[in-house]
Amino acid sequence: MTNKRTHRLRWSTLVAVVAVLPLALAGCVGEDKSPGPTTTTAPTRVAPIAPTDKNAPVTLTWWTGQFADAQKTLEGIAAQFSAKHPNVTIKLSSGGSTTDDLLQKLSAGFAADVYPDVSYAFGSWASQLADSGRTLDITGNIADPAVKWDDFPEAARETAAPAGRTIGFPAIVDNLALFYNRTLFDAAGLAYPSNDWTWDDFRTAAKKLTNPAKNVYGTGFDVSAGEGTTWSMWPQLWQNGGSILSADEKTSAFNSAAGVAAVSYWRDLAQTDKSVYLDQTAEKAGPLFISNNIAMLITGPWQLYDLSVAKTKYGVTVLPGTNGNHQTVSGPDLWVLFDHKDANRAYWSYELIRWLTEGPQDEQWNMGLGNLPLRASERTSATFAATVKDYPGYDVLAANLDNATQKRPTVKGYVELSKAFGKAVSRLLQGDGDVKAELDKAAADADAALADQ
Repeated sequence: MTNKRTHRLRWSTLVAVVAVLPLALAGCVGEDKSPGPTTTTAPTRVAPIAPTDKNAPVTLTWWTGQFADAQKTLEGIAAQFSAKHPNVTIKLSSGGSTTDDLLQKLSAGFAADVYPDVSYAFGSWASQLADSGRTLDITGNIADPAVKWDDFPEAARETAAPAGRTIGFPAIVDNLALFYNRTLFDAAGLAYPSNDWTWDDFRTAAKKLTNPAKNVYGTGFDVSAGEGTTWSMWPQLWQNGGSILSADEKTSAFNSAAGVAAVSYWRDLAQTDKSVYLDQTAEKAGPLFISNNIAMLITGPWQLYDLSVAKTKYGVTVLPGTNGNHQTVSGPDLWVLFDHKDANRAYWSYELIRWLTEGPQDEQWNMGLGNLPLRASERTSATFAATVKDYPGYDVLAANLDNATQKRPTVKGYVELSKAFGKAVSRLLQGDGDVKAELDKAAADADAALADQ
């Protein structure tokens, strides 16, 4: 398991990159004429991609967005595929100096008509890439029962299908869960969190665990105003019955009563109970949890390696729930397939990534690097069992993918929406402003960005 997967999303950088390219893809040659974004990925009747000659020599360009161990792993997997299919040559590279560079390189490549057959992409880029008119539509292919499309988490399937057109396969899946520090719970004489906890249970425990004299906080929250701030709030919004966007995805909806309740909850913990460490940098809460200064932290699988190295005594369970709803949020990334008007290239691009995301190969790729398995069926494998043994809580996080039933929006205006909401949440948790008024202001800013799509 790597200490930090190289493709892990750095939210502040991603927001900056996408913000300066809001229209770069939409203005490219071959603009997609498909209908606007919807919240469903129900397959439409699209003919499957088929080759004119599946034995003809084909060369595929694959931008992985990976480096170091992750890149070496994919190089080995690509070699396996070519050995099985000698007519397929794969030109594999990282595609850019950082994963964040790929969106800009793709945009420039579309304009110059020089772009890959397959590229790694952050999930939040999905709508922009689909709107370029350069992506394949594999909706007809994944309708084949043999693909077992439902084996992927729902949020990942939704992310891969902006406007109902499936443009690729899930590449990486993750989610937020509740990590708890067993040392601090034992010292306080409290029972560990269970999978039927409510947010009231969480608040009560956070208050009891907070000890200013020992510099111990019940929990922590990212107030850097980046996407980390934003997506940490979405689960409670959804659990409360709220939505991020309107049904047509043209206006914001987070300033509803459900959103006000979610933000007010955390403001009360921070300002009334004084039980929250407010992380200004998005980098300090994790180390404080490891050093036994934060008792509970809502975080994800990327935390497991550092906890193992530090030998921190911890446990993992699902998020606290509302009326039995323990919904979480996931940030899936994608392998996006691109159209070169060549049936053979399209066919083998699809076959490569379909094969990559099957269990045996995903065990090498995702589980081999300590990421969660893409498919639910992989949870019964020997590789999965071995990973659980090495990293307690890995199984809980994998099962928690079933609680990721809604996607984060992939519409282009989401970047500005996230910034507006994150800034409002940051101010509110630090005691500034009225919750409803601040969320209304953020919604107005978000709506302006959504109107510019």
